[in-house]
Amino acid sequence: MKMNKLSFPLLLGMLCMFLTACQKDDNSPEVTVNYYSPEDYALMEEYLDIPARPMSYTLDFPDYYNTPFTNFDKDLATLGRVLFYDVNLSEDRAISCASCHKQEIAFSDDLALSDGINERKTARNSIALGSVFSFSEYYGAESFGQIPFFWDNRASSVEEQAAATFGNPDEMGMEMHEVVERVNESPYYRPLFSAAYGRNAEVTEENVLGAISEFVNSMGSVDSKFDQGLTLKRQGTPSGNLTTLANQDFSNFSAQENLGKAIYQQNCASCHSPIMSAPSKTRANNGLDMVYEDQGIGSYTNSNQDKGMFKVPTLRNIALTAPYMHDGRFQTLEEVIEHYSDGIQDHDNLDNDLKNLGAPKKFNFTDEEKAALLAFMQTGTDEAYITATKYSDPFKQ
Repeated sequence: MKMNKLSFPLLLGMLCMFLTACQKDDNSPEVTVNYYSPEDYALMEEYLDIPARPMSYTLDFPDYYNTPFTNFDKDLATLGRVLFYDVNLSEDRAISCASCHKQEIAFSDDLALSDGINERKTARNSIALGSVFSFSEYYGAESFGQIPFFWDNRASSVEEQAAATFGNPDEMGMEMHEVVERVNESPYYRPLFSAAYGRNAEVTEENVLGAISEFVNSMGSVDSKFDQGLTLKRQGTPSGNLTTLANQDFSNFSAQENLGKAIYQQNCASCHSPIMSAPSKTRANNGLDMVYEDQGIGSYTNSNQDKGMFKVPTLRNIALTAPYMHDGRFQTLEEVIEHYSDGIQDHDNLDNDLKNLGAPKKFNFTDEEKAALLAFMQTGTDEAYITATKYSDPFKQ
């Protein structure tokens, strides 16, 4: 058929529209233009290894979960990622948030007490950010049924937690106005703040903390072997109760892993969640000592009933996050299991789930049960999470 005079321009216009639409695909690796200006991107490339278009920070949940996904602002999260890894935001320009939260070990630290500024040490073990199913779903104010921050549960938001970490004299040693000054002196932040908050946006304390919050809240560990097993169970029983399904054998588990899961469900899930999600309680004393030097939540509330009480952590990626407990006293999971097997102390505030007729429980796990529990704990590791580029260090070495 003969083409009329309008057909070619019309087709050309449609082609341009198609190419423009393709450029808006955040996940397309070929897209490299027209997001940051060439000058801005060239400036950032001097310091940062980030894509020319921000990566997607959508968190896709497993099929068994009732929310399919959660979207996070990719510009805010990209800015937050840089802030999270920037050592210039500490007093001695040597410590970042990531110094105590290393991605390859599920954003935990492999030291009992982490290194802070000027060769100081943190007061407690760094909690693994990768221990949670979803930061945005589970962390927040205890009054709203969420998990507070820190071992003593004293913060109710990422912003509050981050500000306290910046200001801690043993950790980063910076007042928030000083953090703002450091951000303003670093040229790579100008295009990132413009993308996140608008062209020539002012750097404020609220903006800094908001971006860090967006990045941390986007974190989710949702693709472990345990998640895959529970997804298969849900597919087989679409309307089944998740706790009931989690108590059944998983087809992708070995016999030893299923035995460990059964032992976990019977003895540990009452505190730590049957589906490895939000803990069933936010605070407990687990009988580490008869007398605590660190009173935990009690040191914050000054209440006798809170003395020796600490956050109940979630257990995802637990095999990666040694050492364990608030003071990092246990170097291995084997030591943790031994503690619960026959080492629980009779503290005044010992949790009721760890008592039997008023005395500390002695679970007395056999060697077979200990090995099975250890095997089950390995199923909580999420390899995709600990290698995801969007959570990795963006700074050029």
